[in-house]
Amino acid sequence: MHGGVNRWAHFRMKLAVSTLFVLSVAVLGCSAGAVPRKESGRAAAPAVPGGGILLRGAGATFPSVLYDKWFSVYQSSHPTEVIAYEPVGSGEGVRRFVGQHVEDDERVDFAASDAAMRDDEIAAVSSGAILVPATAGSVAIAYNIPDLPTDLRLSRQAYAGIFAGEIQRWNDPRIAKGNPGVKLPNLTIATVVRQDGSGTTFAFTKHLDAVSDLWRTRYGAATLVNWPGNSMRASGNEGVAARIKTSIGSVGYVGYEFARRAGLRVALLENHAGHFVAPSEQSSAAALTGVELPENMRLYVPDPPASDAYPVVTLTWILLYRNYSDAPKAHALHDLFRWCLTDGQQYASQLGYTPLPPPIAQRSLAALDGVR
Repeated sequence: MHGGVNRWAHFRMKLAVSTLFVLSVAVLGCSAGAVPRKESGRAAAPAVPGGGILLRGAGATFPSVLYDKWFSVYQSSHPTEVIAYEPVGSGEGVRRFVGQHVEDDERVDFAASDAAMRDDEIAAVSSGAILVPATAGSVAIAYNIPDLPTDLRLSRQAYAGIFAGEIQRWNDPRIAKGNPGVKLPNLTIATVVRQDGSGTTFAFTKHLDAVSDLWRTRYGAATLVNWPGNSMRASGNEGVAARIKTSIGSVGYVGYEFARRAGLRVALLENHAGHFVAPSEQSSAAALTGVELPENMRLYVPDPPASDAYPVVTLTWILLYRNYSDAPKAHALHDLFRWCLTDGQQYASQLGYTPLPPPIAQRSLAALDGVR
């Protein structure tokens, strides 16, 4: 285990609680789209009715709560189609989608990533690749500071300094400046970060790269970062949320929907206009207002200019093959994701995500027609 808070004994006493919390999050996230596991840890093959179709996917944890809902609702009206999605992280999802050195039980029909595939990754896909923006959401900075009387406000200098390892105590003047009149504890900061290849990490570091010279010089934007100091590492958004929940003095970046479901407090962040904004559907939508999706479907808004925009917002992509050898499977995938991009968008707001702006949704629908 890497690092910890300064109350190590307290943390060890609460490890059992952490384990129970991870299990509870996993149970809450299960649906018809969840993949059962073998004892070995690999995905077990779901039961498929006679004459049915199995659609197997893997990838990003950030949108997995919404994907579970989508697949559960869709499958209820399409009982011969079994949709199995493994939230293994964006990096692993892309690896399985590219399909090089992948074992048979890891192969997928689609994948998901919060970091759009690069040209070299697309070139490695012999069947061709189509990137389809599916939903959007906020990356929250969640924290565990007991008895703080008001919501924490973090300036750009403050949160960049925290994750770069430059700010190490909660009563640091750079944090106090954004929280006038609030008594901040003299408590060591422990950052909670992702240890797996992560699109959430990419979205967060893409933002830090845009707003912080310190971060840009040392780290840049990446799906996997060699975090400084005594960072605590966890797998998946649910793992980060669980670690923050049980670690006093901790702070971490996590998909807003996971922070909300875990009951974590989230910071108001200083945006491009100098306003402190909380993550929400409205502030996330403001970040995407008026932006245009380029031809390659890779849209990043690392520092949205709107005065009411939350500063860390990302699209997340479904990855589909351009050519499938199985025509019924190609047709089933096309219809599934057409539904997700139309009727399915209503579930985004309920679960802490942001429905796609209509111009982006229309481009995504058009991209689906490239599936053969």
